Amino acid sequence: MDITDSTVFIPGATSGIGLALALALHDHGSTVVVGGRRTELLRQIAAEHPGIDTVRIDTADPDSIASAAKEVLERHPDLNVLVAMAGIMRVEDWHHPDRFVATAEQIVTTNVLGPIRLIGAFVEHLQTRPSATIVTVSSGLAFTPLAATPSYNASKAAIHMLSEGVRLQLADTGVDVVEIVPPAVATDLMPGQRDSAIAMPLDEYIAEVLDLLRSSPDAHEILVERVKFLRYGEVRGDYDEVVRALNSLDPHARSV
Repeated sequence: MDITDSTVFIPGATSGIGLALALALHDHGSTVVVGGRRTELLRQIAAEHPGIDTVRIDTADPDSIASAAKEVLERHPDLNVLVAMAGIMRVEDWHHPDRFVATAEQIVTTNVLGPIRLIGAFVEHLQTRPSATIVTVSSGLAFTPLAATPSYNASKAAIHMLSEGVRLQLADTGVDVVEIVPPAVATDLMPGQRDSAIAMPLDEYIAEVLDLLRSSPDAHEILVERVKFLRYGEVRGDYDEVVRALNSLDPHARSV
C-alpha cells in the first residue's frame, strides 16, 4: 500500500483511529474518502479538511453499503484501497441472556458482517486495479481475551481469520490484504478509554502505523510494539500470564 499516492475509502472514520488515519493519509498525499452515519460530522470533516471527500454509510445496513459503494466508485473510479474500519465495543454480562444477546448481535452485525459486506461491495472493482489493498482492523483482543467483552473479542478473532483466508484466496490477483491490529488506543471506543493510563496516545499510534506501512510494504499484519504483548502470548508460551495481566489492568474486566 502506497500511503502517498492511493485513493482510499475509510468507512467508520468520523472519529477515533479511523479519522486520525484518514487525516494522516490525506496529509501524506493520498486521496481520501471518509464514510460515516452522521451527516453533521461528515460536513464538519469536509469543511475543516479541504480535499477530503465524504460519503454517508451505515455499515450495519447492507443497502447503505451498496448505495455508498456505488457513489464512491462513481466519484473515485481509481479507488485502490478499502479500509474496513467501522466497529463497536460493548461490555457484556454473560450470566444473564438479557444482558448480552442483543448486544452480541449488534457487535457481530457491525464488526463481522460489516467488513464482509464492504469487501463484497468493492472486491470486483479492486481486482481491476493494477495494485490494490483491502485493510482490515482486528485487535490485540483477537489474540488475548478481555473478560468484559466476549463478543468483541470473538468478532476481532473472526476478522483475523477472515483476513488470513481472503488473503490466500486473492493471492492470484493484484489485491493484497493487510490487517491492522491495534492495542488499546486513547479514543472513545469505550467509556473512559480516551483518558486511560494503559491506552496508547492516538497520535503516537497513527505515527507508528504509518511508519510500518511505509517501511514494511509486504507485511500482512501491522503490529505496533505495544500490541505484541497480546498478539504473541501463545507463541511465547506465556498466554495464561498475559490473560491474567490484561484482565487485572483493565477496569472493565471487573465490571460484570
